[in-house]
Amino acid sequence: MNARLLDILVCPICKGPLDYDKKAQELICKADKLAYPIRDGIPIMWADEARELSAVPAAPAA
Repeated sequence: MNARLLDILVCPICKGPLDYDKKAQELICKADKLAYPIRDGIPIMWADEARELSAVPAAPAA
């Protein structure tokens, strides 16, 4: 993901900053608790394509 592109992209809903999750290939909006996917290096910034982040993190597998 291009660092310059990350500097200008904002959440399409709240216009807030996004965090890049390299492992999951997602842009995270903490304010709206949404994760926008990155497919083939292209951020998909449609609200209906975003994944809702769970309020409680999943427990580690035993």
